[in-house]
Amino acid sequence: MASTDQHYEQLLAPIYEWMAGGAEAALAAGAADLEGLLPSPGLCLDLGAGFGMHAIPLAQAGFEVIAIDSSAQLLARLQELAGSLPIQTVCGDLLDFPEHLPAGRKASLIVCMGDTLTHLDSPEAVDRLASLVAEHLAPGGRFLATFRDYSQPLQGDRRFLSVRSDQSRILTCFLEEQGDRIRVHDILHERQGDQWTMQVSHYLKLRLAPETVHQIFADQGFTTKIEPSTRAMLCLIGDRP
Repeated sequence: MASTDQHYEQLLAPIYEWMAGGAEAALAAGAADLEGLLPSPGLCLDLGAGFGMHAIPLAQAGFEVIAIDSSAQLLARLQELAGSLPIQTVCGDLLDFPEHLPAGRKASLIVCMGDTLTHLDSPEAVDRLASLVAEHLAPGGRFLATFRDYSQPLQGDRRFLSVRSDQSRILTCFLEEQGDRIRVHDILHERQGDQWTMQVSHYLKLRLAPETVHQIFADQGFTTKIEPSTRAMLCLIGDRP
């Protein structure tokens, strides 16, 4: 089984923009995810920024963005798309984000979008993230995270999900329950000339129940609520007093 980082580098990163419908559609979707949820512009950390689906709309909204991701490939694409926008990219572990904050500054906004929370390797890592966010978010600041609820896994044929397909590429996902994790199998078919090739890889995600996520951040002093979001995800909104 590949680690999350290996899975992304070997299979998902090269096609991630395609999965999202292309850059223009992805950036529009990212802006829609954030609509009505942003505080006044200031310093923002985007944890698990990918190719900039949220970092770019945030910078366009006036934020100074530090975009952190473990994929150098995705961050390189972010830099291409961002142009002269005020976005600093950092290739590294999102739990190390305090190391990349400017000296003496705290963030007014920290975001962790696109099911990134479930990529953490344990519930303890989510606790650690909540503690770090509470420590490095300015008073009155906001934390936003979108995630999928895997606490009640899909059953039978519903475990097979068609992600996207076109004339040259088909991506299918298969979900398999494994204790407090969900095993995610990505099956990629690509046309090369008149032949089709298949690439398969899998990795684990956390099964985070909404009430668990809510409590983790409430325990750190956040005023929290969870609302439905786009693409079958939930959005945690955490405000720091």
